[in-house]
Amino acid sequence: MIARLIQSWPVVRQLREGDPTGRGRAAQSKRSRTLTPRIDDADEVTRSVCPYCAVGCAQLVYVKDGEVTHIEGDPASPISRGRLCPKGSASKSYVQGPLREYEVKYRRPHGTEWEDLPLEQAMDMIADRVLAARDSDWDAKNGRTLAVANLGGATLDNEENYVIKKLCMALGIVQVENQARI
Repeated sequence: MIARLIQSWPVVRQLREGDPTGRGRAAQSKRSRTLTPRIDDADEVTRSVCPYCAVGCAQLVYVKDGEVTHIEGDPASPISRGRLCPKGSASKSYVQGPLREYEVKYRRPHGTEWEDLPLEQAMDMIADRVLAARDSDWDAKNGRTLAVANLGGATLDNEENYVIKKLCMALGIVQVENQARI
């Protein structure tokens, strides 16, 4: 028992295993020798783009059993070359953090409490309010309204911006802008 304990000491292992600097196998614990990368058992890897800013860093999203297990930078990206800033590195929390809300939250005018709404009801409320605002300031001569505007996000791609622009034009919304900086 004591001999086995002595044999497990790092200094003894360094001498016995030919690792005099103690930076190789001798420095590893039994647990660290059996560790495998968390991405090894992923069912699929999906390419994505970080949602936080206009840079558009590419990400590899590892999924197992339908759950995101890890997110890292994509080395194949000419933009970020596999690197992510602290926000991009922490974006797994954006997907499944303990504080993430999964329900639509609504606070009535002059209300003090948030309440959960079904998504369909919330979408109907948004549509009703956009149409009411548009109708309140409708310029029939020019077929437009200045009561509604759209500011697109920096991480929207060309296709999403195209669809948003088409929707805005169909609604007569002419104040359409995007804050992308690329």
